Amino acid sequence: MRISEHPILSFDRGKKITFLFNGKKISAYENETVASALTAAGINVLSRSIKYNRPRGFFCGIGKCSSCLMTVDGVPNVKTCVTPVKDGMVVESQDGKGNLPENKEFKSKKETLHADVAVVGAGPAGLSAAITASKHGADVLLIDENPVAGGQLIKQTHKFFGSKEHKAGVRGIEIAKLLLNEIENSNVNLLLNAGVIGYYKDNSHMLAVVQNSKLIKVYPKKIIVATGASENMLAFPGNDLPGVVGAGGVQTLMNVYGIRPGNSVLMVGAGNVGLIVSYQLMQAGINVKMVVEALPKIGGYIVHAAKLRRLGVPILTSHTVKNAYGNGRVEGARIVKLENWKETGEGFDVDVDLICLAVGLTPTCEILFQAGCETKYIPELGGWVARHDRNLETSIKGIYVAGDCSGIEEASTAMMEGRIAGMDAAEKLGFKIDEKEKKDAFENLKTLRSGPFGEKPRIGKEKMWGRK
Repeated sequence: MRISEHPILSFDRGKKITFLFNGKKISAYENETVASALTAAGINVLSRSIKYNRPRGFFCGIGKCSSCLMTVDGVPNVKTCVTPVKDGMVVESQDGKGNLPENKEFKSKKETLHADVAVVGAGPAGLSAAITASKHGADVLLIDENPVAGGQLIKQTHKFFGSKEHKAGVRGIEIAKLLLNEIENSNVNLLLNAGVIGYYKDNSHMLAVVQNSKLIKVYPKKIIVATGASENMLAFPGNDLPGVVGAGGVQTLMNVYGIRPGNSVLMVGAGNVGLIVSYQLMQAGINVKMVVEALPKIGGYIVHAAKLRRLGVPILTSHTVKNAYGNGRVEGARIVKLENWKETGEGFDVDVDLICLAVGLTPTCEILFQAGCETKYIPELGGWVARHDRNLETSIKGIYVAGDCSGIEEASTAMMEGRIAGMDAAEKLGFKIDEKEKKDAFENLKTLRSGPFGEKPRIGKEKMWGRK
């Protein structure tokens, strides 16, 4: 299941190790996560639903769903998709909600950290915010629950569009390296495998962070939330079978860990994500049977669609999945034709072992909601988001939002929003900001939203600021 050759990527898997899964020895590599190593070993069922005991498989790959919860070294409900595998680790499937073993003593540590700015999320927006705030003199703490920083950028093998300022012609994986190199050469303190589990306020902001068995209390003067987004699910019978995977989860397995998510794929969604991930699957030597799109037209760039068609992949508009089927995992799907969003009666079966869902994203705003930020439902931004001004500051002074959790857009826009939030936070802390630099960032953001694919977020932001 591991990819041995790739036209663009090489995989630093690290040293070969072994761990136990339900008493069976499993081979893995030290730079993999538990869930990715199990997938590479051909193990599809990672957990079971609490109510009906139905099998669940790899889905998001970034710790934002519950499909991979297991008991690891005696600790239940561990997100195995973001938990690095270790030599000798004991991993067990768990029943229902899981149970702590009796008479087992868990040792934990406590730590307190202070920072001028805490940035939650080390994707394109978070990295840019941290770099910018640090460059202007702020003491920055950057927190991410994943074992590797970079967010969606570390999965993107395609070249970005736009201008030189927007990294046009540069692959996402290379942009990630550039940003991470800046982080390494800055004073930013980067915490990985660290999840923010709560926000609290007395006289100051406080974030509760868990890193392995350590509880860290973080007291920042300003907080920039750049937690990205989570994959949308599509409602159809069988959508919970192992083998139904979000597009981001497919990219995580394939482009980060070099593991084949399947052998024969049905892609659902012909927006930019669906088209790009389909091509990436083919780069990894995986057969893409077809792309289906419920809308009557392709939603992504035609250049991406043209690549697929040249390679013989059919793109069927006005088609969708009626149901998925299989014994314990996906073995096929029923495709139906739509007219005015109703089935026409025409349909056919397709044999696949992977159904990849590229049907949109929802902003990940839980920490903002828990903090008490004012919210607003804006469909063009992906749903419920925290109200924020043009500087990305929310209704709670000192808390900012940037990137997909402020509204679903492109990575280029996320980086620019991170830059603006970082500058504004630093400026309000008393650090000197070049007004031309800030003006240029706003102009760049306006340019990024000026094209046809920027129309929805542009309308969404206007609604946010009361202009629509």
